[in-house]
Amino acid sequence: MTGRDNALWLQFWRDRRTDFHQPAVNRLLAQFWPGLNPVHGSRVFVPLCGKSLDMLWLAEQGHQVIGVELSDIAVRAFFKENQLRPARRRVGKFTLWRSGILTILCGDYFSLTAADLGAVDIVYDRAALTALPEDIREQYVSQLQRLVPATATILLLTTEDIEAESSEDNATNIAAEVQDLYGEGFAIELSHVQSIGEFDLEVGDAGEAGQYKVYRLSSKTQL
Repeated sequence: MTGRDNALWLQFWRDRRTDFHQPAVNRLLAQFWPGLNPVHGSRVFVPLCGKSLDMLWLAEQGHQVIGVELSDIAVRAFFKENQLRPARRRVGKFTLWRSGILTILCGDYFSLTAADLGAVDIVYDRAALTALPEDIREQYVSQLQRLVPATATILLLTTEDIEAESSEDNATNIAAEVQDLYGEGFAIELSHVQSIGEFDLEVGDAGEAGQYKVYRLSSKTQL
């Protein structure tokens, strides 16, 4: 992200303009996570994690969870609101916050290295990709591919604008942008489509013409 985008994100948290934060665990995560057949104790990476309760849910399933978040306000709030007392230490350009099997690296995602992050089995992208400005998404995916091994599986949740899709039957199609960004290295499976407004779950107003989609991405090198 650019310095301007970083400053804007930090300002959102300082001003408490956090309507994008989900006050409950994402039901699509709970519904589709078992389909990944995750091994107990798998290490799950959550990029641009904010203070998402999804991380707590993943840890409750017995997984090691590591998120990365730019705002220290968000990181502090996550641990405080969940009554966790983390230890803190510096790791490269980041401050590492850890409580049990829950870890958040506070700093710029684009400054993260594979050595900082460590081993990753599964990536959980809870609409981080589609929350980013369109001109940054390719950089986001390139960085993700540098950070995680080719063997990692990705559970990708997106919010997509119906009007942005050219196909009339876009509800059953992989979004062109997802195909462009991930298609070379990953086999992409569209697992679920749901219109925004069907239930009050995620970011987005009920009146918007949009969809939630759930994708499972598996490395082509494993096929």
